[in-house]
Amino acid sequence: MKEITINAKVRTELGKKSSRDLRRQGLVPSVVYGVERGSDNLPVSQSITVTEKELAKLLYTPNVYIVNLNIEGNLKKVILKELQCDPVSDRPIHVDFYQITDAPIVIEIPVKLNGLAEGVKAGGKLVLNQRKLKVKAPYTSLPDTLEIDVTSLGLGKSMKVSALSFEGLEIITSKEVVVCAVRMTRAARSAAETTTEESAE
Repeated sequence: MKEITINAKVRTELGKKSSRDLRRQGLVPSVVYGVERGSDNLPVSQSITVTEKELAKLLYTPNVYIVNLNIEGNLKKVILKELQCDPVSDRPIHVDFYQITDAPIVIEIPVKLNGLAEGVKAGGKLVLNQRKLKVKAPYTSLPDTLEIDVTSLGLGKSMKVSALSFEGLEIITSKEVVVCAVRMTRAARSAAETTTEESAE
């Protein structure tokens, strides 16, 4: 999986007023949850700030990245856990990162459909229902995309998660979820009806 580096700074002042002031400066209040556990058995967290410009490298892309978070010289390998955006401007207002180790992690990976489906040849339209699937694996085993061969997918047929398997990955998304399908179009329906009528004559 691709990796990128994002620079951050330790955040010392907390609270809503401080958060508002930071956002006015183009900074996004963030939290890194570590792998260590505190006395309350909750992950140890660290408050940081990241510039919107730095976050843009992670947010405004179809790719999923492992992030090398550089907190004033202290490097942590993390993934984006949760993103909160302003409902009006859609600008990021808070980000949660989760530190990772060699242990398996759960993350969403983009789906990529490969091949020309039989149903498309027959005039249908290939539709991608799930752009990402949730998987579990060590980060070193995570691919950039989940590549799915749709060559044999016929007209009016769909492919569920239950039909998929990837070496070294455990798919967490429900097995009943439809990943993609070939929908009947007017042209395909008309061709099918014509064929049926000709066969009946």
